[in-house]
Formats: sequence, structure tokens, C-alpha cells
Amino acid sequence: MVPMNREPERGDLIEISRKGYQHWAIYVGDGYVLHLVKISEHGDSGTSCAKPGKDGRATVKKEKLEDVANNDEYRINNRLDNQYEPRPIKDILQDAENLVGREFPYNVLSSNCEHFATLVRYGNPLSQQVQLFDLAASAVVFGILAMATYRKK
Repeated sequence: MVPMNREPERGDLIEISRKGYQHWAIYVGDGYVLHLVKISEHGDSGTSCAKPGKDGRATVKKEKLEDVANNDEYRINNRLDNQYEPRPIKDILQDAENLVGREFPYNVLSSNCEHFATLVRYGNPLSQQVQLFDLAASAVVFGILAMATYRKK
């Protein structure tokens, strides 16, 4: 377990650092989180969701934070609180609990675990890691176009 500057509170967003991406969950109390988990082609669900791969289906699971994080680092990350008003905790928890076991379409760019967690907390499905990916891809395209234009001169 990774020490944090404070214990998570119900409704907090938890960011779990995986290799190459972050997995997101919402803390619901008593050591448990809810998170969106991609269903594999074999019908089982793992503990990752934002990992790039083909689209498919995902399910909402309620599991112990320490089990979801495993040996990966994690932290409370409510960084969007300064841009979006968090929904009332009662509503966050009620909606989150009602979603356990439900299946949803999964798409790494438009409906991943970060989209799920921010939708539950803020009522708005956002993914900063997708936004950063889009910026990086745009920068690469811009660089390629700039080099092609420079070479033509």
C-alpha cells in the first residue's frame, strides 16, 4: 500500500499507476472502490480498463482498493475539483452502488475507467489521459507536417 497525505474519503477519485496508463476508481468507504473493468474476450474481467486495446464491454465492480491496486502506486486525485463541482456525496454513492454489476460499452478514447469515475463524481465523463494523448498525437502530426514542408523548400 502506498502512503497518502490523507486517508481517502467517500467519493474521492483514486488514480492507480499502471505501466503506461492510469486506472481510475471511486472510493466508496470501508476500503472499497468502484471501478469500470474491461471484460476480456474470455468473459472474465481483469483489473484494468484504460489500457489500450480493442473496444468491447466493461462492467462495474466493487472491490477492495488494496486488491485493485495490487502492488501499483495509487493516490487520491480530485484535481478536477477546481473546474467542476463534485456532486453531493450521497448522490455519488447511491449512483455508484446502483451501477455495480452493470455492463457498458467500452472504448479507450470515449468510455474508459477515467470517464466512468469522473462521470460518477462530477456528472461529466472526462479523461485527461485521453486529452493528453490527443495533444501528443497532434504534436506528432504537426511535427511531421512541419518537416515535410521544410524539406520541400
